[in-house]
Amino acid sequence: MRSEKEVYDIVLNFAKTDKRIRMVTLEGSRTNTNIPPDDFQDFDITFFVTDMDSFTSDDKWLDIFGERLILQKPEDMELFPAVEKGFSYLMLFTDDVKIDLTLLPLELIDEYFTWNKLVKLLLDKDNRIVKPPIPTDIDYHLQKPTQRMFDDCCNEFWNTTTYVVKGLCRKEILFAIDHMNDIVRKELLRMISWLIGIKQGFHFSLGKNYKFMKQYVPEELWERLMSTYNMDSYPHMWESFEQCMALFREVSSEVACQLDYQYPLYDEKISNYVIRQKKKYGIEDDNK
Repeated sequence: MRSEKEVYDIVLNFAKTDKRIRMVTLEGSRTNTNIPPDDFQDFDITFFVTDMDSFTSDDKWLDIFGERLILQKPEDMELFPAVEKGFSYLMLFTDDVKIDLTLLPLELIDEYFTWNKLVKLLLDKDNRIVKPPIPTDIDYHLQKPTQRMFDDCCNEFWNTTTYVVKGLCRKEILFAIDHMNDIVRKELLRMISWLIGIKQGFHFSLGKNYKFMKQYVPEELWERLMSTYNMDSYPHMWESFEQCMALFREVSSEVACQLDYQYPLYDEKISNYVIRQKKKYGIEDDNK
């Protein structure tokens, strides 16, 4: 695997010799000193160029970066079209190096630096940036919820539990799993993150997809959270779903208490709805 220096040398040497490239930046985890480095970190590179079409019309110029295992061009896809202002090349190479390279037109430079604070300036041929930004992950720090944010989270969680129940009672497990994963558990994780912030401060990030959450919660809570991912059968799905509800109730009640927020009454109403539907469809007998 090429070293970090070798990759930067290839990228910057190419940029320096190509007159169309006027500025190069680095984004993402490699700019974040709070993220432990490892071999899986992408090199998120952006080239600011004078002529986009001359690059996008032919991919041969990408060969300078090495032999690829796979290339994806999100802005050139029909099934998964990206909504971007530039053009991206997501490349994994045979030596396991991953480079996500984005082309942006020069006129977007000022706007670009308002999009993300995790940016490091690598090359500025025309000295356009008077004061290079200092990368910071402040935009990703935990955010203390307002009463409205807290209630919105609770409302989204408990409202969507009815869809999970619908899927389980209809024996439509994929429907139930989809709502459980995409919404219900998402709001549970959000609520747990707020409790972490209350106890440890809102001055740090839990990482993308809450990937650092484990180190900030008690082992018992973590094990219960992990148990909600067992969804390979209807009995297991019910167990995971009910564990999810129990966890959310406990965590959100504590958040409400700590912040002196009103806890929603619809928790009890929806919980009774779930019990009623289980009895109506004989679910308890199915799980014995």
